[in-house]
Amino acid sequence: MPSKQINAAFILGAGLGTRLRPLTRNIPKPLLQIGGRPIITYAMEHLRSIGVQRFIVNTHHYADKYKEAFPENNWQGIPIIFRHEPILLDTAGGIKNIEDLIANEERIIIYNGDIITNMPIAPLIDQHFALQAEVTLALRSSGPLLNVNIDKDSFICDMRHTLKNPGVQSCLFAGIYIIETKFLQRLEAGHVESIVPPLLELIKEIPRSVGGIVIDDGYWHDVGTIEEYNRLSMAGIS
Repeated sequence: MPSKQINAAFILGAGLGTRLRPLTRNIPKPLLQIGGRPIITYAMEHLRSIGVQRFIVNTHHYADKYKEAFPENNWQGIPIIFRHEPILLDTAGGIKNIEDLIANEERIIIYNGDIITNMPIAPLIDQHFALQAEVTLALRSSGPLLNVNIDKDSFICDMRHTLKNPGVQSCLFAGIYIIETKFLQRLEAGHVESIVPPLLELIKEIPRSVGGIVIDDGYWHDVGTIEEYNRLSMAGIS
């Protein structure tokens, strides 16, 4: 049986944070502080809890601020590799852009750099291996955008209502997922693209290839608006 240990995580840190302007005018959104520390460190803490041994963070908007926040390129002893994107590549493009950095990995975990959650990740890892999926998404059963559909066998059957397959449940994509590195062969280098179109193409080609799991335990916050940022800053994380 293959090891369920995932050694590397790619934290998405390159976005412009347009919905949080003017707060993000001169700083990347994941470096905004909540609870006295950068938002991205909550992701790092969460990933460390499952044994991740190195972080890869993509940068674009005010990339130098990451060097200021992590001058030794590590967080609590875990090394951070920064990969700059002169042209913002979006999710799929960003993943393809780190292909050389994960050449020795069988799989990695992707984590949006602007979410704060303590939802357990171990069930996601277990599900990925149980389904033998190429990609497995962490989902929530409630939230502002229920646009990922899952079938009775826990495979993703539609995203953004594109394939017109309702499945048995519409869920929120929680911004955490596991990909087998062979999935990167489906991505085009330098191509600006969301992860959604390649996932939909994979689902159409191989219907039982993208798995999902609903994990409603714990809290989950998308720090996507000034209102949410202010609320979390005032109330704390819970």
